[in-house]
Amino acid sequence: MTLKRLSVVLLACLTLSACGGVDPNSPLGQRKAIFKQMLKTGEDLGGMLRGRIPFDGARFAEGAVKLDALSHEPWKHFPEVREEDHSSATDDVWRKQARFQELARSLEAATAELVTISQVQPYKASNLGPAVQKVEDVCSACHKEFRNH
Repeated sequence: MTLKRLSVVLLACLTLSACGGVDPNSPLGQRKAIFKQMLKTGEDLGGMLRGRIPFDGARFAEGAVKLDALSHEPWKHFPEVREEDHSSATDDVWRKQARFQELARSLEAATAELVTISQVQPYKASNLGPAVQKVEDVCSACHKEFRNH
């Protein structure tokens, strides 16, 4: 009897775990993947400026271009109506769409500015640091308004 119960519990756990993932092709899955790439790229850029990663000017400039390209992508994966999947996005994304779009455009402008500044040589932390900080500040502002933490 104990083996039978254990088998039922194990089967139930396996069944539930198979249902728990996010479909990578869903809007939620796609934007989560983009945000993860943005986070990784931004952490690398900040890490170079803060000494956690050795600074490499060419790699920094490539990262700035990558971050700029990524900054235009997640917004198209927010459907007009909130999806039923569990998301970190608050209802305000859909209720305050004008503000949400304003912050999205601010991020795009900040990453474009970072690309421009990352082309100036010789590379100087005094030039690059404020541009990276601006990107981080816009990300933070959007998270504070539109993300469940």
